[in-house]
Amino acid sequence: MSAPYWTPSGGLPPQSQLLSDRAVFTTGYAVIPKGVLSDIVTSYLPFWHKTRLWVLARPMTGFSETFSHYLMEIESGGGSDRPDDNADAQSVLFVTGGSMTITIDGTTHPLTIGSYVYLPAGCDWTIINDGGQTASFHWIRKRYNAVSGIDRPDAFVTSDGAVDPIAMPDTDGRWATTRFVDPTDLRHDMHVNIVTFQPGGTIPFAETHVMEHGLFVLSGKAVYHLNQDWVEVEAGDYMWLRAFCPQACYAGGADPFRYLLYKDVNRHMPLDL
Repeated sequence: MSAPYWTPSGGLPPQSQLLSDRAVFTTGYAVIPKGVLSDIVTSYLPFWHKTRLWVLARPMTGFSETFSHYLMEIESGGGSDRPDDNADAQSVLFVTGGSMTITIDGTTHPLTIGSYVYLPAGCDWTIINDGGQTASFHWIRKRYNAVSGIDRPDAFVTSDGAVDPIAMPDTDGRWATTRFVDPTDLRHDMHVNIVTFQPGGTIPFAETHVMEHGLFVLSGKAVYHLNQDWVEVEAGDYMWLRAFCPQACYAGGADPFRYLLYKDVNRHMPLDL
């Protein structure tokens, strides 16, 4: 079986490589294949040291409306003691390579491959790569939509291995979801889960729903239905789906098809767009 989570290595493709690829950008969905995650498209952030990132999604009209998604890479000794000045931004971190230490409101937590962190809006946190190798993690950010009479969520640290996947009904375990937050906990207005399909597993209907999605393929490969198109995706690819974009998939290959999934949940629809 391959490594548990795909992690970028940067660099540039050879001059002999053909220009054709699977990158697609439409009004309903986008596919960013792993081959475009090269050195030339990296970004940098204020007060982050020895760190670079790939921006996979950002709020913009006609694309991601509710969230941003970064793929972070921190060299040994790097990190930040001022990671995010936006007090309204909540975050999820998911570690795919190396090790780090995060401090949340004065409490430190070691992070290793598979660690999952929820950071509520306004919390105080710092992070450092105190390991000997480069560390990588996903960073998903969303402006928290507070509701009067409902408490804000608490910070927590867990891991992929510590949460049992829940099989979807009538699937014999071929399709399962690792849920890090109780879906009925209305304090949360976003979910970041891991969805797993065993080889041959499928979404047997075109899901069409209000949640916006960001999907990063952690392992395996599949044929994914997006709007009216079928696209091939594999570990390292990213998909963004606009609200109501139909989706389905067939998982193939020897390894489980797994992806990190963002969706916005548990709030009234805004009426002031």
